[in-house]
Amino acid sequence: MLKIGLIQMRCEKAALAGNLTSTARYVQEAAARGIDIVGFPEMSLTGYADPTRYPEAVIHLDGPEVARLLDMTRGLPITILAGLIEANPHDKPFITQIAARDGELLGFYRKVTIKDEEADWFSAGETMPVFTHNNLTFGLAICADIGNEKVYAEGAQQGAKIIFELAAPGLYGEQATRNWQSGFAWWEGECQKYLSRYTQKYGLWVAVATQAGRTIDEDFPGGGYVFAPNGQRLYATPDWSEGAVYLEIDMATGRVSPL
Repeated sequence: MLKIGLIQMRCEKAALAGNLTSTARYVQEAAARGIDIVGFPEMSLTGYADPTRYPEAVIHLDGPEVARLLDMTRGLPITILAGLIEANPHDKPFITQIAARDGELLGFYRKVTIKDEEADWFSAGETMPVFTHNNLTFGLAICADIGNEKVYAEGAQQGAKIIFELAAPGLYGEQATRNWQSGFAWWEGECQKYLSRYTQKYGLWVAVATQAGRTIDEDFPGGGYVFAPNGQRLYATPDWSEGAVYLEIDMATGRVSPL
């Protein structure tokens, strides 16, 4: 059995202290429930920010913000997957997801699929590592990676049984007239279109966690999903509300149960 948490979190841009406080609350809640792996959205610590407008959102893996996250996990058997804007001494920053457990940085994945306006702000990663929790091998994908089949194929080739797709797809249009239902439905449709195919083709489970809610100048649709290796979506959050869902996945029987 695998117990996972998927966090639909509102992550204000460059509000590192507030985002870390929210993260700590979810970490403690998940640990109390005996969760194995918790997926936070893309850029959960820093907010999804243009680094040229919010340079204070660009942080280092050996900096105080990541150190605080590691401290949250100290003494806990839970694996935390958190997102950030990572400083790059040689070029534009990376979009990075880190894996942490028991006070240690287990590793990191730098988003390889950088396109559209992101190409002006961020550098692409070059490798697609996998990670382990107990005897389970898992991989990571970040937002636009959903359209890059290579990320999922590479994870499967390296033995991953589940990929965590951790996202922050900003919604287009004016905030004042935002239609949250249409934004939620759009991202839900993207997940269904791509992930039902990848899971079936590569024999993978995929779990999705998405930023949710309104930030200072951008809105995010939320959405937590689990897709099974037969291509079926076995769990979906009902709407775009902020919060956490905790699920138990029986990989042997293909069943997903809320905790």
